[in-house]
Amino acid sequence: MATYPYFRAPRDQATANPEASPAPIALAHRGFSPDGFENTLAAFRAAAELGISYLETDVRTSRDGVLMAFHDETVDRLSGGVAGKISQLTRKELNDVLVGGAERIPTFEELLTEWPQMRLNVDVKDAAGSALLAALIEKHSAHDRVLVASFSDLRRLRTLRRLDRTAASSAGSALTAALRLLAPLGVAGFLARLGRFQCVQVPLRFGPIRVVTPGFVRSCHRAGIQVHVWTVNDAPTMNMLLDLGVDGIVSDRSDILIDVLKNRGQWR
Repeated sequence: MATYPYFRAPRDQATANPEASPAPIALAHRGFSPDGFENTLAAFRAAAELGISYLETDVRTSRDGVLMAFHDETVDRLSGGVAGKISQLTRKELNDVLVGGAERIPTFEELLTEWPQMRLNVDVKDAAGSALLAALIEKHSAHDRVLVASFSDLRRLRTLRRLDRTAASSAGSALTAALRLLAPLGVAGFLARLGRFQCVQVPLRFGPIRVVTPGFVRSCHRAGIQVHVWTVNDAPTMNMLLDLGVDGIVSDRSDILIDVLKNRGQWR
């Protein structure tokens, strides 16, 4: 199984047998906000107050080169009337955009420094973000706290190559598809080394195709690759996935996920 420090939460490092497998990872998808304030400091703070050690977020680059914690290409869906692309707005202009009319969009550096022990799963959404994310990881020596993710394998690899010291990474779309198709042939380990990733982050299904199967999980585990599944918000599906042995679940409902893990004796 992946041995990068990222995969063992701070409290696991302090209390668990170092030889034991880490507990399943609970990743708060864009923080925790049933009210819809996703990717805001309020949402991330709510997740932290629940006891979450892993936050999932996305990063996009403002017009003046600041890495912002935001998912969409535009602010339209969440801004309550303001329109425009993140890439066409400066940080100062973005400070005036309120998610749900109440919460501003944070910079990634704010998130990185607000909770110094928090693990961050970071999806790089644009080309400029690769260099900016790498620079912030170096600046704050956050190599053990950040997992670099992106649907683009090229963007993800560009980020990793800029680092003086390695960081954890999940496979992008192309390598994930190759892994799903070729894992039964015993090439999962080769793909992981080729693509420099330690985990895959996948949906339960992609259209009619079931992605997370017992065989897929076994093949990944034999190659030392963790399997994280997104975005799962109901207890029965969470339990089913944990029964399969998945290593992490990304959820909008951290409260439900924590209860499931507690009930199974798998919450730390």
